[in-house]
Amino acid sequence: MKQVNAEIIAVGTELLLGQIANTNAQWISEQLALHGINVFYHGVVGDNQKRVADSFQLAQTRSDVVIVTGGLGPTDDDLTREAFQLISGLNVVEHGPSMEKIEAYFSRQNTVMTPNNRKQARVFSGSTVIMNEVGMAPGMIVEHDQTIWVFLPGVPREMKSLMREGVLPILSQKLDQHHVIRSYVLRFIGIGESKLEHELKELIDKQDNPTIAPLAQSDGVVIRLTAKALSDKQANLLLDQTKDAILAKVGEFYYGMNEETIQHRIVSLLRSQQCQIASAESLTGGKFIEKLISVPGASQVCKGSIVCYDASVKREVLHVSNEIIDQFGTVSEECAQEMAKNVADLLQASIGISFTGVAGPDPIEGKPVGTVYIGVYRDGEDSIVRKYEFLGDRETIRQRAALKGYELLYSLLKG
Repeated sequence: MKQVNAEIIAVGTELLLGQIANTNAQWISEQLALHGINVFYHGVVGDNQKRVADSFQLAQTRSDVVIVTGGLGPTDDDLTREAFQLISGLNVVEHGPSMEKIEAYFSRQNTVMTPNNRKQARVFSGSTVIMNEVGMAPGMIVEHDQTIWVFLPGVPREMKSLMREGVLPILSQKLDQHHVIRSYVLRFIGIGESKLEHELKELIDKQDNPTIAPLAQSDGVVIRLTAKALSDKQANLLLDQTKDAILAKVGEFYYGMNEETIQHRIVSLLRSQQCQIASAESLTGGKFIEKLISVPGASQVCKGSIVCYDASVKREVLHVSNEIIDQFGTVSEECAQEMAKNVADLLQASIGISFTGVAGPDPIEGKPVGTVYIGVYRDGEDSIVRKYEFLGDRETIRQRAALKGYELLYSLLKG
């Protein structure tokens, strides 16, 4: 199989300033993978002709296909055509059908067209022009020094239309691509990235097809498996075999695949065990239950939550005893234990989970910032409470506490 390597370049200073996110590159990469085309580089460059030309020159030396988004509009800072002219020497001409479409648009709007709008109809001589059905500037495909260049507007709706209707079919034909690239994302909780990589070192060292890539994310660790094959069936078989080998080593930490989140998995387990859950949240302030109720169908398993931030709420609403608070404090194993049981009783749930601790910026009750207690109660069983010492700022500690609650709950529910 001939390997075809692609590069995506986005042009626009607004991307560098963070005013908008470069979602185009992500979407284009996904589409190219479905057509068996590797994407090796993503680039973003501001509206400066020399810098754009320099980025184009580098791409020309290393990529078989370069897809450029943005810089095709009517204003002076739309410089994509001019930059490519510097490295290619190609002439730019006005594309009649596109110009007619632009003029017709202004006529329908009863608006006088300013002269700079003619710029949007300019294309490279000899290029394959793809009419823009949802905007003005057309797309172009140009072959220069054995590299295929694709120029597209930066507006996502226009870009996607041009890619689907014109670019992808033409690329498939030109490149004679008959293989596919498919990926699985395996999701893990309760194991760090370095530990996961250590456990899988032998498999990672021998990887070829599929490739194995461990990645740390805010809600756990994932492994991305990517396979290239002649068909979906063959690619999926390769992925399944590698997945089985991975789970044979670290399956105890695995909870789902692809888009399945830990909260989706928890809702599924609660439903299958006919359990309902309630939470008592102090430092997390509802973060745990907010993630849970984001899952469709969570109402079947979620009774509700009590945000008991102040000690008076713990006493008067959750009925944590004065003796517990006076003797051990609100940030304690004993308080977390009563919070978990009492919230389950109050909201008539079979499982209660509690969070209490110190998110900062100052210590509480002599406990340092980062001290967290999480309690889990299940009807008819003794509560379990775990103490943690989290590092990070206030928000990080709160996020990590909520995630650790999911880890504890997952461990309990899967037996």
